[in-house]
Amino acid sequence: MRRLGHTLLAVSLLAGCGPGESEPSSTPSLARQDAPLTTTDVDVAPECQGILTFVNTASFETLDAYLPSDVASNLVARRSTAPFVTLAEVSAVNLVGSFRLTQIETGARALGYIDSTCVGILDELALSTDDASAMVSLVNNASASTLYAVLPNAWNGATNLINLRPFTSVQAISNTTGIGAVSLRNLRNAATMGYSLEVLVSAVNALPEDEWTVKLDLSFEVADVIAGEHGNDYGAGGTCFGLDPSTFPSTWTNRPTLATATEVRDYVTGAVSTASSNHPVSSEVVAEGLADLEARIAGRTFKGCHLSYSNGPWAGIQVHFFVDTETGFRILTEQHWVE
Repeated sequence: MRRLGHTLLAVSLLAGCGPGESEPSSTPSLARQDAPLTTTDVDVAPECQGILTFVNTASFETLDAYLPSDVASNLVARRSTAPFVTLAEVSAVNLVGSFRLTQIETGARALGYIDSTCVGILDELALSTDDASAMVSLVNNASASTLYAVLPNAWNGATNLINLRPFTSVQAISNTTGIGAVSLRNLRNAATMGYSLEVLVSAVNALPEDEWTVKLDLSFEVADVIAGEHGNDYGAGGTCFGLDPSTFPSTWTNRPTLATATEVRDYVTGAVSTASSNHPVSSEVVAEGLADLEARIAGRTFKGCHLSYSNGPWAGIQVHFFVDTETGFRILTEQHWVE
């Protein structure tokens, strides 16, 4: 087992950024108990893998006992092309929605594919009991600033969590208004992999905007970025690696080598340094955030792109994004520059 301890950061520059709450000057350490937590961005905890085994191996007759016949037929037809490796792939099958996932979980549990160490499927995420406990601890003990940083696109959900805590179960967290599939996954990742990187991202993104604005993103969609979400078509250029060439313009370069942890670290560190040089970010927040990043990327390989957009002859935008080829962890940097 590994110890995944994390010191909760008191981020003064984020104080009060959440609706209606100011931050105390310091917050207690959140030491985590030894536990086999899920430390990759997967949607099925190891203790819940039996759910996928059930879907991949159970006969049609067995699946039909827990699901409508047409759903069972669709699952069997889909798995004949390739086994399911994620819950998202199961969810993508025609007629499989949240209720059908619950029925699949019921069948897997009844037939012994999973046991009590798997809490079950909540918001399209299969959670272990250890993950669930870590999430409850995070939500109950984290500062408001941390929860807003972990849930940057679900501030209403974060506010509701703060107002309703303490929670006694992950099910209650999942049922909170404003908490959906993406938010629950962010909470799981923060609780099991750390959240200092999210705090750093939130700190950088909260800085005043100027001609050297820097933004970071941990939850972007690759297709949206390639389509021009961060810049216009004027002067656009790109170099991509590890992506299907048909998914990006033919005028861009297709690099044969994947990115390493060193490349990811260099681009993120450079972006943070640029942001902090104009509007200083707490050195503790930077150090903790980059250490968290290092833990997530060490020894990994990444697909992604380096993009550039020209806003005329004297200004432009540089976008660099990386996606872990195995876990799906992702990070994007965006820098605006003016000469």
